[in-house]
Amino acid sequence: MRHILVLLFWLVQALTVSAETLTRAEIEPFIIPPYALGEPVNDKGVWSLRNSGGAEAGYVFETAPMAPLPGFSGAPINMLVMLDLDGRFLDVRLIAHNEPIFVSGLGEAPFRKFMEQYRGQSINTPMVVGTPYGDGGAGSGLVYLEGVAKATASVRIAHESILAATLQVAREKMQGIQSAPPAHPDPAHDEPLDWQALVDQGIARNLRVSNAELDQAFAGTVWADDDAEAQADPDGVYLDLWLVDIGPPSIARAVLDDEAFADLQRFMAVSSFDEPFLLIDAGRHGLVSADFVRNTAPDLLGAEQDGLPIALRDADMIFGTRPDVPEGTAMILRTDRRLGFDPARDWLLQVKAVREHGMFQPEVGSATFTLTHDTPERFYARAGVVEVLPPWREAIRNRQTDLMVLAIALPALLLLLGPGMDRLAAARHFTAIRLAILAIVTGFVGWWGQGQLSIVTPLAVLRTAWEGGSFAYLLYDPVSLLIWAATILGFVLWGRGLFCGWLCPFGALQEFAHHLGRLLRLPQWDPPPLWDAWLKGLKYLLLAGLVLTVFIAPDQVDTVVEVEPFKTAITTFFLRDWVFVAYAAGWLLLGMVTFKGFCRYVCPLGALMAIGGLLRGRDWIARRKECGSPCQLCRVRCKYGAIKPSGQISYSECFQCLDCVTIHNDAAQCVPLILAAKGRPMRAAAK
Repeated sequence: MRHILVLLFWLVQALTVSAETLTRAEIEPFIIPPYALGEPVNDKGVWSLRNSGGAEAGYVFETAPMAPLPGFSGAPINMLVMLDLDGRFLDVRLIAHNEPIFVSGLGEAPFRKFMEQYRGQSINTPMVVGTPYGDGGAGSGLVYLEGVAKATASVRIAHESILAATLQVAREKMQGIQSAPPAHPDPAHDEPLDWQALVDQGIARNLRVSNAELDQAFAGTVWADDDAEAQADPDGVYLDLWLVDIGPPSIARAVLDDEAFADLQRFMAVSSFDEPFLLIDAGRHGLVSADFVRNTAPDLLGAEQDGLPIALRDADMIFGTRPDVPEGTAMILRTDRRLGFDPARDWLLQVKAVREHGMFQPEVGSATFTLTHDTPERFYARAGVVEVLPPWREAIRNRQTDLMVLAIALPALLLLLGPGMDRLAAARHFTAIRLAILAIVTGFVGWWGQGQLSIVTPLAVLRTAWEGGSFAYLLYDPVSLLIWAATILGFVLWGRGLFCGWLCPFGALQEFAHHLGRLLRLPQWDPPPLWDAWLKGLKYLLLAGLVLTVFIAPDQVDTVVEVEPFKTAITTFFLRDWVFVAYAAGWLLLGMVTFKGFCRYVCPLGALMAIGGLLRGRDWIARRKECGSPCQLCRVRCKYGAIKPSGQISYSECFQCLDCVTIHNDAAQCVPLILAAKGRPMRAAAK
């Protein structure tokens, strides 16, 4: 999958971000009393913060100049951070962004509300975006920031930008630490190693805690007698933890088996800023609690460097180790080096032991054991400047699970509609199979994956081409990009039908509305043939109007594209102002009596798909000479009105539902086949 995406992304030019810092006049309105803006301390947008007496009280800085992590719009999210001298957030304000979900979807209010959660929090406490598991995250030492539904990726990018910029200021200004350029594993360094060599050289380090030592840590507290196992076996092992930084390939090869090593290298190729660690515990601690959920921050493990927290996260990898590596509970954690972590300098791993006292609403207490670790400098390289993660890699890392599912599902669908089409159409439960696929498209591609294609993207491409800008924003939604690739391939193979008939979440919702209307026995209404033909041309007029808007009123494009109800029904799951909800719901209600009225008559994206379908290399729906004259069965049954009186297919209106293919291949439905079986030729209708 990665190689396919790389080939696709090579078609898009690279992104260059340049951020100009705000002036004093632009920053001062954001400063909250009793603080006042001091003087600039560098050229990266960092200013001193003064208290009411004029003394230095902290720092004010923008995030974009120091941490230009690209958002889904292609540009960084710029925020203004106020930090006191103790490393506590005084305020975080949104300055500028272009995140689509907030610009013309949810509005900025939930984004600004998310940033209010930083007030009063300390950079010395690990913070993660998400929901605590188990007993509210008790004993984990983590601060959980509540995210924003439908905007998880944008919120996490903002969070990482805040932390990256804040920790940079804390290290350079608040503690006087002028560290060397960040270290990253040197792929050119090759050194034969085994487990014993790692132990002898201090590359693999061990933290061992007995039950007696554990009891000692809780001595004198209410939790002193709450571990019967520790008291029964004082000499027993509570924690026997091994820690190895497996970012350097030579070290990873010494501890992981061949398959796991190959998996790790693929992971590192995508997540090039992540530093992975292998942890193995042969004691009864177990590394994480029973409530831990994979791919989240570990609830019983923490880390810090230079007195500042290191954000750890489960790499969610299943792996095997070499025979000489100790056995036990094993996991791979990762941290982002962009947040200031230097693997070649001392850092602390913190392991929490948690006890509960009482049966009902028990009191939770913890003791922390630490292990100091670093990895020799020879395994790393240092660049003079901080490397910038390629935008497409950042986007893939955020959506890698969804992309893997699509990388399997899309080829399977192509095969099903290609070589397997006749078998699919002849299936006994064809309608149920089709609706099941559409349900998956609606749930996974639409509401979960946010992969609803929209006319917004082609219009943005047109505007970018006209203005000579960068197309790099296309990289920030790899799910949609992958669906676009499949859709364009579908143009060549079938025309517009692949997307409009099988991959459009809102189209699927309309089809479900139609079936609901039939179940409710609502009367069905279709426009007369002349009106039908005229209305089918309406979508082309709307498309032309949208294209014209790009050139004569580009600032109004975001408004006129609301002719599509996709954002309301799919992107925001109907969580918008009532006008938008009523508009989208109206089309679904109409769909209960008029089959896919929006798709057939109004959808500007459908018009563009029909134009793209002109690339179709063949007429893939088989026809007989009797089709149309005299047999009209397929034409009568076609709910899209995509079959001409002559029996030929109008591919610009064909949604690839396969109903006519089902009839054509069925000896019990196709009239020419029925008559041929009875030995009776079918006469052409009189003209």
